[in-house]
Amino acid sequence: MFAAATKSFVKQVGDGGRLVPVPSLSEADKYQPLSLVVKKKRCFLFPRYKFTSTPFTLKDILLGDREISAGISSYQLLNYEDESDVSLYGRRGNHIVNDVGINIAGSDSIAVKASFGVVTKHEVEVSTLLKEITTRKINCDHSLIRQSRSSRKAVLCVVMESIRTTRQCSLSVHAGIRGESMRFHFMDEQNPRGRDKAIVFPAHTTIAFSVFELFIYLDGVFDLCVTSVSKGGFEREETSTFALFYRLRNILFERNRRVMDAISRSQLYLDDLVSDFYDKPLSMTDISLKEGTHIRVNLLNHNIPKGPCTLCGMGNYKRETVYGCFQCSVDGQKYVRLHVVPCFDIWHKRMK
Repeated sequence: MFAAATKSFVKQVGDGGRLVPVPSLSEADKYQPLSLVVKKKRCFLFPRYKFTSTPFTLKDILLGDREISAGISSYQLLNYEDESDVSLYGRRGNHIVNDVGINIAGSDSIAVKASFGVVTKHEVEVSTLLKEITTRKINCDHSLIRQSRSSRKAVLCVVMESIRTTRQCSLSVHAGIRGESMRFHFMDEQNPRGRDKAIVFPAHTTIAFSVFELFIYLDGVFDLCVTSVSKGGFEREETSTFALFYRLRNILFERNRRVMDAISRSQLYLDDLVSDFYDKPLSMTDISLKEGTHIRVNLLNHNIPKGPCTLCGMGNYKRETVYGCFQCSVDGQKYVRLHVVPCFDIWHKRMK
């Protein structure tokens, strides 16, 4: 019943969706300014978040014993009185019935009356708080920090404003049916036992609150997310791992680029070498030709190891081959190492 009344209050007051209704009367005193709450997403089917109270304040998780000097201002917000009919077939009606356990036999709706009276708003001075936390760090060994960090869905939040009652308030629920000429009337005049429920709670009870999320880094430095664009959470160790991965990736890309540049320069060297070979006169090549047909042979079969091609293996990257020609000689060797394609044909076309 209390949760239904606070939800109705938040829905009517609005405040751009920042206000959160207090879910339980027993936890109302835990949603005070600078208190810590845990925000969790229920699941992907439910877009709304669940807020869970904690017994800690912002000071409890900060390093050092210095108090937080940010002040809290308060002022009257409005005078709230509400009476509404709720269908038993709706979700809100089912929640109220389950909470208060009234007799609903023969009823199609319930009447809910909430009398909060004058409510006040208490909010933290944001500018003062932001100046103070720039020199403070969070104790990452605190139990609340360790437990919240272990859950990837949890976000730690600070209560920045709360709305409280100023006098003793009452909530009442009546089960009955909707009348044709009046908004609501009871099933009978005797008002059978079990068809009414009412609760009274004391003054200064928190009925709604709003929060700012915290983003906590690995070294204890933290940011207060003062806008809806910035999101809270925890810096994960995987973040540093991903940063290292991207740095290594960039290093590998740069290394591959240099290798490709070197291969390109080697190709240019080979083109220049072939061009020079065609342009040189025969007397400058130091080649001895023998009569007969020139045949490609595998030099390994003649106990000659693999080595650089005489034509294209002269650059920085030695291009080796196991083939050659015994009918040609160069630099005093009785054979010439040549790739089958295209070096063998290029070499011998020049000799014709």
